[in-house]
Amino acid sequence: MILKKLWYLSVKLFLKISLRFYAKEIKVLGRKNVPKKGAVLFAINHPNALMDPLFVTSFNPRENHFLVRADVFKKPLVRKALATLNLMPIYRIRDGRKQLSNNEEIFKKCFNILKNKETLFIFPQGGHCRDRTIQPLSKGFTRIVFGALEENPDLEITVLPVGLTYQNSSTYPSKVCVNFGKPIDSKEILNNNLKPKAINILKNEVSNQLKKLTVHIPNDENYHIILSKLNAANVDFTEVDVVNKMIAENNIPKPRKKPVNYLKPIFYLIILNSSIPYLFWKKREKQIEEQEFVDTLQYGINVITFPVFYVIQAFILHFFFGLKIACIYFLSSILLVFLYSKFCVTNTENI
Repeated sequence: MILKKLWYLSVKLFLKISLRFYAKEIKVLGRKNVPKKGAVLFAINHPNALMDPLFVTSFNPRENHFLVRADVFKKPLVRKALATLNLMPIYRIRDGRKQLSNNEEIFKKCFNILKNKETLFIFPQGGHCRDRTIQPLSKGFTRIVFGALEENPDLEITVLPVGLTYQNSSTYPSKVCVNFGKPIDSKEILNNNLKPKAINILKNEVSNQLKKLTVHIPNDENYHIILSKLNAANVDFTEVDVVNKMIAENNIPKPRKKPVNYLKPIFYLIILNSSIPYLFWKKREKQIEEQEFVDTLQYGINVITFPVFYVIQAFILHFFFGLKIACIYFLSSILLVFLYSKFCVTNTENI
């Protein structure tokens, strides 16, 4: 248990540092709303595949458990690695009706996690979607919450909505806002209502909060018109309250020319210095079937291959020119990536 704890904390620290290199800016709002102890279910919107739990857990003081779509666990080695980081598969109808029975065992594990007053991440929209709208929520998370309460009547479970907003996901570097909402007392809801009504109350409360915690464009005939106007105005989507006010008041700024990225030469210098891992990534990028996974694979591949490649090149320089030159090269390579990440222009999507 101690080794697993150290492993989890080490990976979390690595994520926290590496995500700072990967993202231009990470805004974390409402962190004080996260209970320091007790059972908590984090209900999170899901626009960007596995990047979503990484950003939320990295800036969350608690040790967390995750429910993740089952197809990520297909390879046995990947399954074992993810299990060491508290990730569990959740099966959907698209995975096959026969697979749905596996969820019973997963739900029992979730009940025990909450019984032990730990935390659980779940994405109640049922799947990832880049659309800037909160989709209807599934009942799965209410089944977990109320199931745990029914098995443990004295248990207190806080449901905490979390809104994730990306300035332009699948583009490096992006800006991200992690917005923790207000705690919801699920036990009070269940005690004061019949279960069917309690389910609807909890779903509605989470949905209403998520619509305020991330940029939400109503999913109607005007959705694409509003989104196009926001992109054309090059708004900062991570300023969630400001953008939601624009949408509510139909007061979107006029289109404006997007700033030129004058740091592009530095990007090309980074690519030149990282040619082999970059070519490896571009080859893998062509195999990605879902756009939501672009960020996940780009981060996962680059955060490992780039530093390793720099180390190898530093060793070669050390062999020919000595330790000082090798250290200067390695630190300069890392610094170049960091400076580009923090100071380059991050525009909205071109739609």
